[in-house]
Amino acid sequence: MKRIVRIWVPVLLAALAAVSLAFYLDSRARARHAVVVYSYKIVNTYPHDQNAFTQGLVFGDGFLYEGTGLRGRSSLRKVKLETGEVLQRRNLGYEFFGEGVTIYGNKIIQLTLQTKAGFVYDKESFKLLREFNYPSEGWGITHDGKRLIVSDGTSTLHFLNPETFEKIGRIKVKDCDGPVAGLNELEYIQGQIYANVWKTNRIAQINLQTGKVVGWIELAGLLGPKDRGQLVDVLNGIAYDAENDRLFVTGKWWPKLFEIELVLPE
Repeated sequence: MKRIVRIWVPVLLAALAAVSLAFYLDSRARARHAVVVYSYKIVNTYPHDQNAFTQGLVFGDGFLYEGTGLRGRSSLRKVKLETGEVLQRRNLGYEFFGEGVTIYGNKIIQLTLQTKAGFVYDKESFKLLREFNYPSEGWGITHDGKRLIVSDGTSTLHFLNPETFEKIGRIKVKDCDGPVAGLNELEYIQGQIYANVWKTNRIAQINLQTGKVVGWIELAGLLGPKDRGQLVDVLNGIAYDAENDRLFVTGKWWPKLFEIELVLPE
């Protein structure tokens, strides 16, 4: 009898392990299936200044406001959507690598990459109102009406007080495979965060309460072969026209800016 027990215990343990593994793999498969993967439809195509190394993009009052990067070439711009014409521009000092921008009330807030310095401008005149500092690198920035939301190139989003710029919280972004690093330019859209993932053609849709990725937008093929033959860099730049429910995307040194419509999988 004891011999039979000794034989069957390992078999039973192996069977339980196999069942557990199958359940785990099935739960991961179901989690992947629950995340919506969108394709896209191009609604409109607009000119975009190919000298703009786009780091931040936001839409307000019928215009695009764009933050550009690279040392010695960083700027804040007001851009006419239909023509790509730069209507207003403020250059940053040579020591700064410009990053994300957002509109908060009647102000524009702009980050820089490694200097941990941010700038607050008057939205109409681009007059510098104040500078502030933050603890991490600055990549993308947006807000939910109450908090500034900042990315730093990792899988963490930081929350800042919009008046004092003190850090008031953070959230880790993850999907079913773990942390999602490389979070870059951000846009707050209908309660979710849309985030460019650096060096990819994907935008993550993030639940702001849990940090979970609830959707992916696959944007491969936006630029055609002719455009790709020019000097272009990665997809980066998300802007949302809340009044007219329009979504715009572009990239660094891209010659075009696109209005797109998300397409659900069949």
